[in-house]
Amino acid sequence: MRRLFGSVRARATLGATLVVAVALVAAGAAVLLSLRSNLMGEAGTTAERSARAVASELAAGTAYDKLSGLDGDVGPVQVLDEDRRLVAASEDLERISGTDSTQVKPQPAVAPRGDDDDEADPDDAGEALEPGEIATKSVFSNGSATVDGDTEDYRYAAVEVETHDRGTLKVYAGAPLAAEHGAVRTALTVMLIGFPLLLGVVAGVTWLVTRRALRPVEGIRREMAAITASEDLARRVPEPDTHDEIARLASTTNETLAALETSVERQRRFVADASHELRSPIASLRTQLEVAAAHPELLDLDGAVEDTVRLQRLAADLLLLARLDAGERPGDAKVDLAGLAREEAEGRTGVTVDAEPVEVAGSRGQLGRVLANLLDNAQRHARTAVTVSVRREGDRAVVGVADDGEGVPEADRERIFERFVRLDAARSRDDGGAGLGLAIARDVAVRHGGTLTAGQGPAGGALFELRLPLA
Repeated sequence: MRRLFGSVRARATLGATLVVAVALVAAGAAVLLSLRSNLMGEAGTTAERSARAVASELAAGTAYDKLSGLDGDVGPVQVLDEDRRLVAASEDLERISGTDSTQVKPQPAVAPRGDDDDEADPDDAGEALEPGEIATKSVFSNGSATVDGDTEDYRYAAVEVETHDRGTLKVYAGAPLAAEHGAVRTALTVMLIGFPLLLGVVAGVTWLVTRRALRPVEGIRREMAAITASEDLARRVPEPDTHDEIARLASTTNETLAALETSVERQRRFVADASHELRSPIASLRTQLEVAAAHPELLDLDGAVEDTVRLQRLAADLLLLARLDAGERPGDAKVDLAGLAREEAEGRTGVTVDAEPVEVAGSRGQLGRVLANLLDNAQRHARTAVTVSVRREGDRAVVGVADDGEGVPEADRERIFERFVRLDAARSRDDGGAGLGLAIARDVAVRHGGTLTAGQGPAGGALFELRLPLA
């Protein structure tokens, strides 16, 4: 049971069914109350019509035994005098309730009280009527009566009439409520039968609709489970052509899988390239140490130191790339790019700096590494001169490093930022480096919210432009 209601389809079906059930109960109650009120009003109108017909005869002076409304064809009728004494009643009336008197047999009439009689009970005071006048207001009540052995519920209407010789009389006439009770019972029976059937239809339709709507989600889940089990990131989840939220979910999932595949593939290439790059200086250093161990007079100390330094730089580059890939935040310290450019250019041959004071937010160490890498690359390819410029363009700081070398072919201006890429395959590793400098520089630029691009410089060589948001 817990597993069943743990599904989205079951919860959606249950929720829709409960909402419809509450709505049906509220609507059913309103219908029953409205139906009962209308039928009760109709019964009251019928009873009032009968009571006023009898009151009209009494106002005209008709004797009690001559009243036409006492035949019991419509409903029970009672006529009470001022003392609530029954002076006339329907034929075959055996029992009555809901009126001012439970008497069913008329009593002998008495002379009406004069003006010198005791004052009337204030609770019984009604309209001030003239002889022969009938009250405009009727009073309604509910009760029951037994007429000729049949007991039914009735709606009573009470009307007062002022006679010429019999004082104030009150006429009660009843209309049966059997039709009202029957209609309410019929409506209630229909609701008790129809509502469960309707709820069953709602539950079934909701179950089928949600099953159809969630079918692509199950397909996505199965494919993701298969991808997890097989570790094949080249696979993709099916994308439905419904253009809805589920289709967008599948599209986003495939985009995530593509990004993950690219990241994993990039990581694999990185590990393979790093292993290859580390193997060369380590092998060279080992060879020199083994030769020195066997023949100390052949020890190339300068070469060993050079291989060690190269190995140290490569390890530092790999560690920095690992930190960048892990999402290391650069910090928010203010850095003066002009001062930083002069520091990095100091002591380098053929490097000139033209800089205006510009501040950016970030890591001074990482930005210094970017400038150092760009200068190393420029000096490696320049013929005679390298120029560094720092300027402000709008809300951006721009650092340009240009050389007068051969430049970078337009087709390779993006590829050079890939890791372990060296355009000159014949160039030695000692001269060309490991191919990580520009990759590190671009990663640092991106982490600082900027960009690093390659183009053609004024002297025809390469121009690298670093653009960063101002502090």
